[in-house]
Amino acid sequence: MNVAIGLKGESRLIVGEADTARALGSGDIEVLGTPRLVVLFEQATVEALTGVLEPGQSSVGMRVQIDHLQPTPIGAEIVVEANLEKIEGRRITFTVTASDSGGLAAAGKVTRVIVDVDRFMSKCCKAD
Repeated sequence: MNVAIGLKGESRLIVGEADTARALGSGDIEVLGTPRLVVLFEQATVEALTGVLEPGQSSVGMRVQIDHLQPTPIGAEIVVEANLEKIEGRRITFTVTASDSGGLAAAGKVTRVIVDVDRFMSKCCKAD
């Protein structure tokens, strides 16, 4: 496993109507919804791990802690960055930020766990 402190990943989105709080059911305002922001944070952490894990390994989300600080309107681009900050065995924690033209829109931490895919899947999806 070549996971190391400082690994970075990024995700970007031009906010569309389907990304809004109203469309996602998390509110009734036409701005970037927090659930969509969480997906962007997760995508950035997965991007940081691309090509780094051993064959047969993946990572799964364990914890997301964010502060959504300001609204991002439809048509605006949001850029999410993830930076691997801590490694505790198989548990890895990223610091994440999201920025748009107005500055910092959200910040927080995403914790993922590195798993052996076959073993992980055998816990939930046993063949009959």
